[in-house]
Amino acid sequence: MEPQAVQNRDDLFVWPWMGVLVNVPTERKNGRHVGESGNRLKEKLSCFCPQKVIPLWNYRGHTGNAIVEFGKDWTAFNNALAFENHFESEGYGKLDWKAYKHRRPGMFGWVARADDQKYPGPIGDYLHKNGDLKTIADVENEEARKTNKLVANLASQIEVKRRHVEELECKYNETTTSLDMIMEQKDQLLRAYNEEIHKMQQLARRHSQRIIDENQKLRSELESKMQNLDLRSKQLDELVARSESDRRNLEHEKEKNGVKTKHLKMATLVQQKADENVLKLVEKHKLEKQVALDKIIKLEHQLDAKQKLELEIKQLQGKLEVMKHMPGEEDSESKKRIDELSEELQDKYDEMDAMESLYHTLLIKERKSNDELQDARKKLIDGLQTITTGRANIGIKRMGELDLKSLAIACGRKLSKEDAEVTAAILCSKWEADIKKPEWHPFRVVMVNGKKRELISEDDAKLQTLREEYGEEVYSLVTKALLEVNEYNPRGRYPVPELWNYKEGRKATLKEALQYVLKQWRTHKRKR
Repeated sequence: MEPQAVQNRDDLFVWPWMGVLVNVPTERKNGRHVGESGNRLKEKLSCFCPQKVIPLWNYRGHTGNAIVEFGKDWTAFNNALAFENHFESEGYGKLDWKAYKHRRPGMFGWVARADDQKYPGPIGDYLHKNGDLKTIADVENEEARKTNKLVANLASQIEVKRRHVEELECKYNETTTSLDMIMEQKDQLLRAYNEEIHKMQQLARRHSQRIIDENQKLRSELESKMQNLDLRSKQLDELVARSESDRRNLEHEKEKNGVKTKHLKMATLVQQKADENVLKLVEKHKLEKQVALDKIIKLEHQLDAKQKLELEIKQLQGKLEVMKHMPGEEDSESKKRIDELSEELQDKYDEMDAMESLYHTLLIKERKSNDELQDARKKLIDGLQTITTGRANIGIKRMGELDLKSLAIACGRKLSKEDAEVTAAILCSKWEADIKKPEWHPFRVVMVNGKKRELISEDDAKLQTLREEYGEEVYSLVTKALLEVNEYNPRGRYPVPELWNYKEGRKATLKEALQYVLKQWRTHKRKR
């Protein structure tokens, strides 16, 4: 805000801007002059917005003078000039005061200047002590200097902030670039890992299928040769009676056939010995399982005995405490009873220590037996993978693997046979790759009988799109594979072999698998 125009810009004013009030009404009380307070005077002058009004006193009391303080800015200066102009217009300005002095009632007022500060008396003393003499130009120059200094300081701070922002942007860009490189490297490693796992699975699958095909082919060739030899022997027997010369040829041919038959029998014996070895292994695993079960039962009995012993110890402790705290004088019989209970309690403690040692020993044996059973189950899975053909009641199922044949049947309900097979192959390849991705986890956790259980999240966008495009049957096959891989191999997320009861649609026990192997061996033995 600009100052109002004054007659002479070189006039020296008292700064901060102040006004002078003289001839303030006073009266004499108790030997002293008293007058209105500063707040009352401030209320009367409120239209000029004074900051405060200070009455001037001396040893006689109120001097009849007061100083009006307006402030330091241009608004305060304009208020001070309005104050002065008001009193001048009413005939109570500075010149009027000099002309009339005390001969006229009423307050006189004006803006304090240099002559007021130099005037001797309370007014001059106060102005000299609390103000400086400045022209309008002095105040404007000082404000301009302060404004320039403030602008320079703000410009300097802005420059510092700008440099700091540039440094932060540079660091942010470096960090972003580094994170992008790390994420790219991570994606490359993950892709390479998935490709390597896929190749290993394909190689293992082809190797297993080749072994199965070779075994089947050898069995078929062996049976075919045996049938041909039997047929040839019958034909030779029929030709024996035709001629003597033919008989010698037939004998020679029979000898050859006998040698071949001998070799074939030897091969059969080798195969039989191999089957017997498998049977022995199965019987051994069965015996180991029974021993493990016996150990587990014994461990449970020991645990029950331990719990019973702990209960007896607590009962004896209770009895002993009761005996010790019974009122009245202790006689010899009570002391004897306490000694007996203490001795019995110590015996129970010794028995408890022995039971604890036995419990730990059996626990170690039980863990060892469990490890042996798991090893036997693994060997049985490896063995069944090489000999199982067709769809038997007990076999090996790859948990988490999509069934291409079932997918083709499901797609065939909406597409032609050729299109269904192609679509099924594409879906199988795509969803097997998606299932192996560790970052995709379409499950939700629910509480079932107080236990956490993971179920398929029906809100997953991928699965919703699959259901809408290909139907409920294809959706069920994919979610079934998801649940299997989440249960049997949640970390690796690739299919794993497992003993399976196809008849009841569940995981087969080791006992069921052993019974199936024995049944197959006996059937094969009867056929030979």
